[in-house]
Amino acid sequence: MSAGIEIAARRVCATNPATGETLREFDCADAVQVRESVARARSAQPGWQATPLQRRLAILQKFQGVLNERKLALARTITSETGKPLCEALLTELLVVLDACRFLLEESYQLLSDQRVPHGGLATKTKRGRLVREPYGVIGIISPWNYPFSIPATETLAALLTGNTVVLKPSELTPLSAREIGSLLGDAGLPENVFQLAIGDGSTGAALVESQIDKLVFTGSVPTGKRIAQIAGARLLPVVLELGGKDPMIVLDDANVEVASSGAVWGAFVNAGQACLSVERCYAHRSIYQDFVKACVEKTKQLRVGDGMQPETDLGPLIHERQIRVVERHVEDAVSRGAHILTGGRRLTDLGPNFYAPTVLAGVNHDMTIMREETFGPVLPVMAFDSDADAVRLANDSEYGLAASVWTQDRARGEKIARQIQAGTVMIKDAVSCFGISEAPHGGVKASGIGRTHGRFGLEEMVRLKYIDSDLLPRIKKPWWYGYGPNMLKAVEGFLDFQFASGISARIQGALRSSGLVTRKRL
Repeated sequence: MSAGIEIAARRVCATNPATGETLREFDCADAVQVRESVARARSAQPGWQATPLQRRLAILQKFQGVLNERKLALARTITSETGKPLCEALLTELLVVLDACRFLLEESYQLLSDQRVPHGGLATKTKRGRLVREPYGVIGIISPWNYPFSIPATETLAALLTGNTVVLKPSELTPLSAREIGSLLGDAGLPENVFQLAIGDGSTGAALVESQIDKLVFTGSVPTGKRIAQIAGARLLPVVLELGGKDPMIVLDDANVEVASSGAVWGAFVNAGQACLSVERCYAHRSIYQDFVKACVEKTKQLRVGDGMQPETDLGPLIHERQIRVVERHVEDAVSRGAHILTGGRRLTDLGPNFYAPTVLAGVNHDMTIMREETFGPVLPVMAFDSDADAVRLANDSEYGLAASVWTQDRARGEKIARQIQAGTVMIKDAVSCFGISEAPHGGVKASGIGRTHGRFGLEEMVRLKYIDSDLLPRIKKPWWYGYGPNMLKAVEGFLDFQFASGISARIQGALRSSGLVTRKRL
């Protein structure tokens, strides 16, 4: 059963990148159909907002249960569309969503409850204020192909739980995974039209941006994010933009080389390097550089590349030919500028057209494209540095600022360096897995985007804040109301001195003068 109505005219094709098999074709939603989908979501939103939080949480709990029951079948769907190993589909997609459900079920009452606002000012002591969180209305979500289930599902659940309705436009490369979200929500009891799925290409996404949604959550490239920001700015549409990264990994001189090299290999090659949180730049202290690089190369050579459906596969294919060409261009540029390929650096055509060998590069520098542009492929470039200050400078020498990692046996030293790195997240002795911490906000600085998803701050992105103030003395005219004149001016000046003058004598005199605020005649 579907929780929403799929809107359908151009065609998109879901293809298995490992085998080239066509999985299914879909008609694309055009601008008229997108507007109709938004209108359906709009009509359903007041009733959904009025649904008690307890009922919304019950639907979420049912969603979690059904998701866990179907986890292996869902993992196969994800793997068929993306090529990632089944183990990664379970860990980085389904576990992330199951745990996000756990977080929302445990924390939503507290996070969404009205919040009392104390009044510290003497003039407003007779008032009581509260912050109330209200849904935006219709949230548009445009999600990417690299994590086609966990990214849209976590964002959708947060939007729904806060009383919004959702129109989701998934990547044209991975519509099947997004359809599963709708199926699960329907089976969990979500009312009709609360969730809408708009399948299509870039023009479908553009139509969603230009439709009458109340907020947009977009995950994708920097150029597309900038265009969306311009369109949204023209109508003051609130946006959350997660635009990728060029995440640095810093390996200090006291790091455990065995542990750090394993972390680098996994961080660089998980999902074939097609993650916004991938280790895309690695900096190792010169004193351990050779040992670290050697360990990375040895471990990279042990990785098994193949079809993600096979349980023994460590690394699957890239999503499509265009992505391989980006990787090849970056590697070729690095080699032409003096870098050395220590392993990999080639297509694995015997496995299929979309496979690329996991690659370790040495002798890289910041003149090379591979250290500046997002590669989004299975390449680990490693550069030496000489001091902590040097490492921080190199890490910050990027237009991106999504995440970073610091590897050291001294946690205090690691956290000191973490505070100097320009990034939304910095992990000590781990990488990438911050996306799986449901309590932690996800998002970046600089060109990596605007806003946050996940955790408390992800929920806050889904609501508008409203301040409600109640006066406890409704029968009394306020001292600051009309009836201005010399006496009031003198009383106001005294009232300010009573609160803020530096000496006790001045404050006492101010208190005496301020009494006129109460005794004067008001309109």
